[in-house]
Amino acid sequence: MSAKALFVYDENEVAYKFNDSHPFNQQRLVLTVDLLRKAKALSGDSLIRPMPADETQLCSVHSQEYVNAVKALSADQPTDEWMHQAGKYGLDTEDTPFFPGMHEATSILVGGSIRAVDAVLGGEAGHALHLGGGLHHAMPHKGAGFCVYNDAAVAIAHAKSKYGVRVLYIDTDVHHGDGVQWSFYTDPDTCTFSIHETGKYLFPGTGAVSERGDGTGFGTTINVPMEPFTEDESWLECFEEVLIKTAAQFKPDLIVSQHGCDAHAYDPLAHIHCSMEIYRAMPRIIHRLAHEHCQGRWVALGGGGYDIWRVVPRAWSLLWLEMSEHPLLLQLEQNPEMALPADWVAKWQPHYGEALPTTWLDAVHTWDPIPRRREITEKNRHTKEIASLYLA
Repeated sequence: MSAKALFVYDENEVAYKFNDSHPFNQQRLVLTVDLLRKAKALSGDSLIRPMPADETQLCSVHSQEYVNAVKALSADQPTDEWMHQAGKYGLDTEDTPFFPGMHEATSILVGGSIRAVDAVLGGEAGHALHLGGGLHHAMPHKGAGFCVYNDAAVAIAHAKSKYGVRVLYIDTDVHHGDGVQWSFYTDPDTCTFSIHETGKYLFPGTGAVSERGDGTGFGTTINVPMEPFTEDESWLECFEEVLIKTAAQFKPDLIVSQHGCDAHAYDPLAHIHCSMEIYRAMPRIIHRLAHEHCQGRWVALGGGGYDIWRVVPRAWSLLWLEMSEHPLLLQLEQNPEMALPADWVAKWQPHYGEALPTTWLDAVHTWDPIPRRREITEKNRHTKEIASLYLA
């Protein structure tokens, strides 16, 4: 399955920062890149830098009015008039508050995802990863869920307009990929697949199996909502079975995947109880499907993930190891207890109050068993069967 993989990264992407206490913390990018470097899995010839997206690109998804509001609220001292209007654009909430330099910082994130698309569809690489992206909640006219601009939707729109491709968007974030779904809900050439915790209990409250698209796009929206406290085996069973059928039916030219890693048991903002195993397995499945259906064309983005010390660096590193087909993956398969680089643990341990993990995967056998495991699994299988029926 070999294909050249590129890693899109710019140190300035950490400027996307709402405030010091906000759970969305881009320091996780620094931790991940450092882990990959210490694991000798990221070399300079794999790195490419993004350019900021321009207004034309932003307005392929967002309204000009919204972009103007983001720019105005990005000033060091926004006018009283704009501050009073921030609520109209979803930028005055605890989740998504405006901040100085917001437009510039988010434009780089959007530009990074566009750069990844150009690298793959322009023939520069077979795969490209942009961990700074994955802001999947932003809507055409407002920000939401820690997301100011929707880089995933803009990147998909760019792929379609410039290259004329059919895009399968795969969202593995524990929160439903609502902003991308609604952006392409009537589009027959964009299929959105999202596995997530059910919206009954979690933001954004959408993502039911019954959301299937509309008009000529009917049937190109696939949702697989999981029950709280779902574990690895049930999550992966539902993910793999429905996604394989989705890809076979839709026949994409390009896969764009979003890799929020907040379905982990340690994540503080959700209720799923998965381990690092799903973050090894899901990229492997997506990688295989990219080669089966898209001649290997695969763009991967970051996303949610709020345990930035114990979860995100390992999960995103496993994604890159799969995408780049690094030998460490084979070593990990042969030795599931393989240790993380000791110098990475030593460097970052003083910055974190609890013990950092010392292995790539979790010792799940030491975790307390989840009550109602059978009922949760049966409920998820019922959801999987409904989603699969739509693909019959």
